[in-house]
Amino acid sequence: MNNRRQGILYIIMAGFFFALMTFFVRLSGDLPTMEKAFFRNAVAAIIAFGTLVKSKEKFALKKENIPDLFMRSLCGTLGLICNFYAIDKLNIADANILNKLSPFFAILMSYFILKEKANKIEWLSVIVAFTGALFVVKPSFNMQFVYAMIGVCGGLGAGIAYTFVRKLGKKGERGPIIVLCFSVFSCVVTLPFLIFQFKPMSLLQFVFLILAGVAAAGGQFSITKAYTKAPARDISVFDYTQVLFAALLGFIFLDQIPDMLSLIGYVIIIGSAVFKWAYIRKQTQNA
Repeated sequence: MNNRRQGILYIIMAGFFFALMTFFVRLSGDLPTMEKAFFRNAVAAIIAFGTLVKSKEKFALKKENIPDLFMRSLCGTLGLICNFYAIDKLNIADANILNKLSPFFAILMSYFILKEKANKIEWLSVIVAFTGALFVVKPSFNMQFVYAMIGVCGGLGAGIAYTFVRKLGKKGERGPIIVLCFSVFSCVVTLPFLIFQFKPMSLLQFVFLILAGVAAAGGQFSITKAYTKAPARDISVFDYTQVLFAALLGFIFLDQIPDMLSLIGYVIIIGSAVFKWAYIRKQTQNA
């Protein structure tokens, strides 16, 4: 199996793991969002710390990277909290597709944060994707619209966080350091809510939260492995298999069936991603 096929396999595995994470978060029931976020990130922090120890690399923060690490951690934490809240309130496929607006938000944020100018095709893909999001959000005067907009905010937070990850990567910061800082920061932010608003959980709920953390770690390691095997232009579009896996899990185990408007939104958003991916791949091959 060549590197490109391995990369595709790993990114599909990542999509499955991240869909599993949202599934287990939903199965954990009516626990507070902050409680769910704490346990998910505590598992990730332990795994990231273990990776650093195993690699025998020194844990040392570059002073000039601290502001960017803070912004990555802050935006990532806010995005994660919004995403978890949306998972509890929406169809899990809807929550996943709204979170997958993050690459399009990253195009916007890269313009402001990295001073990278997008081309016309990338701007067009952003406009089309946000148009598709309207079909999922369904603007109206009810709480479902509010929940959906919180899901969109989750995608925004993730998009900004990924932009800072790219900035840190360009400055030579190591992946495990970025993950560990984010996970520890998230635990610190959510810990006060856990202490003062702790809701006792059953053994099964605890197991589901641990499984959510393990699945998230599996997704993180799989997607990291994918991008070491093949460039983003070849494999990034396969990340959207997460929406398919989430829809299948929701349909089989939760009796969730996306409505027609949501399905139209899925097609538009994923179609926009496929179009952008195909264009970039063609441009690269012709270069």
